Amino acid sequence: MSWFAAPDYWFARLVFERGLAVIYVLAFVVAGRQFRGLLGSRGLLPIPDYLRRVTFRRKPSLFHLRYSDRLFAFVAWTGAALGAAMAAGLGDAIPLWGAMLAWLALWALYESIVNVGQAWYGFGWESLLLEAGFLAIVLGNSGSPPPAVLLWLLRWLLLRLEFGAGLIKLRGDRCWRDLTCLRYHHETQPLPGPLSWFFHHLPDPVHRAEAAGNYVAQFAAPLVLFAPQPAASVAAAFIIVTQLWLVASGNFAWLNWLTIVIACSVVDTSLFGGLLPAPPAFPPAPVWYEALVIGYTAAAVALSVRPARNLFSRRQLMNASFDPFHLVNTYGAFGAISRQRYELVIEGTADPLAGPQARWLEYEFKGKPGDPRRRPPQVAPYHLRLDWLMWFAALSPAYAEPWLSRLLQSLLAADPDVLRLLRVNPFPAGPPARVRVSLYHYRFTSWRQLRETGAWWERIYARPFR
Repeated sequence: MSWFAAPDYWFARLVFERGLAVIYVLAFVVAGRQFRGLLGSRGLLPIPDYLRRVTFRRKPSLFHLRYSDRLFAFVAWTGAALGAAMAAGLGDAIPLWGAMLAWLALWALYESIVNVGQAWYGFGWESLLLEAGFLAIVLGNSGSPPPAVLLWLLRWLLLRLEFGAGLIKLRGDRCWRDLTCLRYHHETQPLPGPLSWFFHHLPDPVHRAEAAGNYVAQFAAPLVLFAPQPAASVAAAFIIVTQLWLVASGNFAWLNWLTIVIACSVVDTSLFGGLLPAPPAFPPAPVWYEALVIGYTAAAVALSVRPARNLFSRRQLMNASFDPFHLVNTYGAFGAISRQRYELVIEGTADPLAGPQARWLEYEFKGKPGDPRRRPPQVAPYHLRLDWLMWFAALSPAYAEPWLSRLLQSLLAADPDVLRLLRVNPFPAGPPARVRVSLYHYRFTSWRQLRETGAWWERIYARPFR
């Protein structure tokens, strides 16, 4: 093969593309199931209002042409169907140009959603999916050899993802530097999972080892990705193992799984000997395709200047895009760790006077802590956007503007689209007369408390919210 091709990575490309398509399906399903309450015409942050305030140049989206809730639903479910077809192998069953158009359609549809998603879509894994998704457009299919230069760009993406997360920690909270952050993180993370209680109660030396392993995964391993094989594959495997640890210990939507999928593109499957079929006999890549790959690579290198500069800036931004299409981004997470966990608890009463004798009933959310006896659920890779924003709102009232007041108004109106975002509506027969928001201090129970009470959490009333 020519300089252009890396045929030994055919299986790595296959795993990356199929995995990426599955994550696209999930992302579009999340959008289709949640948008009416969050972003619809009568949602908490309506898209039509937002479109009147932003231009296409600032936030490119198909919805600038026209918006309706039906059109959004069509975009979301079309994206989910196309993603499922690509996961099933459509991209390898059609010509190269057809596969490229299919990946382009997936990217354009999801880009259109993210750019009108406002606070509900302000997470790093949205930009990560778009950046990886655009790269997939030019990565080719089974009718063309994997372009070597694009495999290097995937490593560059993985390096920015891990290195950026490591640097934001190193520059941020002191507990990362003294290896004590994991004493708190499993308890105070946005959405603890079924095993988070057990992770929290691990011995302190294990927590220190977790923090030290984090530095290896986010500083050493990303640099080794650019070393010759098999060292690069070993580094990718180490990143995959650490991501699986994060999958087990918490709920971070599809961030960890997408990171794993990207890391799989680094693995040289020729190292597996006879366990996998030999690389197929690829025909030479078309000239137009080679030119397109070279052009995209040049553009990606140019767009990488600001994200690379950001890595070494004292004012490092995390989860930021320097272009409106999210083509090359900067990433990072948990530069600061909360030592205590506070939760917003929303209650309603049917008593119009809301006096001392009023009976207040609690609204239960699908993922965030509420009832202390309810074990934290497994949510990821699904993404509960409202539950995540409730965690941010508990950190600071500024994160609750302007959607929390609209959430309370929707509960008073018994808005069915908003109520579908919740796990339990304590007023199934009709809306409450009043609602209130309180701040509670939550902490994991001890082993003894869990055995005696069956409660995973203990909570103490702190104060009314705001």
